Amino acid sequence: MAAAAALLSAWFWDERFWLPHNVTWADVASRSPRAGLVACAFPLALGIFAVRLVFERFIAKPCAINLGIQDSGPHRAQPNAILEKVFTSITKSPDGRRLEGLSKQLDWDVRKIQRWFRHRRNQDKPTILTKFCESMWRFTFYLSIFSYGIRFLWSTPWFWDTRQCWYNYPFQPLTSSLYYYYIMELAFYWSLMFSQFTDIKRKDFLIMFVHHLATIGLITFSYMNNMVRVGTLVLCLHDASDFLLEAAKLANYAKYQRVCDATFMLFGVVFIVTRLGIYPYWILNTTLFESWELIGPYPSWWLFNGLLVTLQVLHIIWSYLIIRIAYKALMRGKVSKDDRSDVESSSEEEDTTSNSTKGNFRTSSNGANRINGHIATGQWAEEE
Repeated sequence: MAAAAALLSAWFWDERFWLPHNVTWADVASRSPRAGLVACAFPLALGIFAVRLVFERFIAKPCAINLGIQDSGPHRAQPNAILEKVFTSITKSPDGRRLEGLSKQLDWDVRKIQRWFRHRRNQDKPTILTKFCESMWRFTFYLSIFSYGIRFLWSTPWFWDTRQCWYNYPFQPLTSSLYYYYIMELAFYWSLMFSQFTDIKRKDFLIMFVHHLATIGLITFSYMNNMVRVGTLVLCLHDASDFLLEAAKLANYAKYQRVCDATFMLFGVVFIVTRLGIYPYWILNTTLFESWELIGPYPSWWLFNGLLVTLQVLHIIWSYLIIRIAYKALMRGKVSKDDRSDVESSSEEEDTTSNSTKGNFRTSSNGANRINGHIATGQWAEEE
């Protein structure tokens, strides 16, 4: 076992993969200790998660209550042993044949049974209070880390000239401010990776899972081979729009619709400008072309840029979805509901007026408007 572990370690830490030609770990160890960040990230991630629980309970929840947000869930389904057994043991969304059978067995109208299953599904969904607390935590962290990042980077030479990211690479000192910035970001994304399985379930779960993996990989790999200067630029750029999204969610949960719509539009502009404009022009340009010119490619260089390009693909997908939502908002005068919604439409009015003028905005079989997205928008009470 010891020999196998040694072989695995030697393979993983292969200098020819991580570092440029003729550079060894001994050359950079004093400036960039390779295991320190990774070793500290996991306990710090648990600490961040614990802080989040305290924050949501003692800060976010009182704020929500003061804003009039109640800890009340969707309409509860009428108790029925037969339907409950079908729901828990067979299916949560019965097809037409099963609905007909249940209708005959219970002597209920099919539409009434459909409504029961919709209410029963919504019963397990998180309340608006839960969503508010989660968003307030994310807003607070994103705003804090973005403010720290801007303050730190403002005085660095590579913020103003990206070629400074590669001068004297990889023999660049790792300052304490840079280290703290990196470890906080890595620990936070690890905490998101863990909490994603317990947080509000969203329809873009897989996309966000890939996003978190790519982000963790980028932070870790850039630290390992000391590409931390350009790494700080990537982190700060991504944090620039995230807190605006959470602010828009908070405004919606508090029923400040105009603030919500304005903040979401601002978020959309910042997101598209930073992710489709500044990111490829500023980040990908320096990692793909300036670094090739100044230090040349090597194995981990390809991995690093592959992850950065993966993020750009996600940026394009999300920007398309944001533009769709913004366009629909302009057409209707109000930001529309996110397709990632985890609460289905449950109003009886919807059931009885499906052929009315509201048919122009008819919902799909799961009650969610067909607007996909990384973002949560509009009629946010049913969002996420």
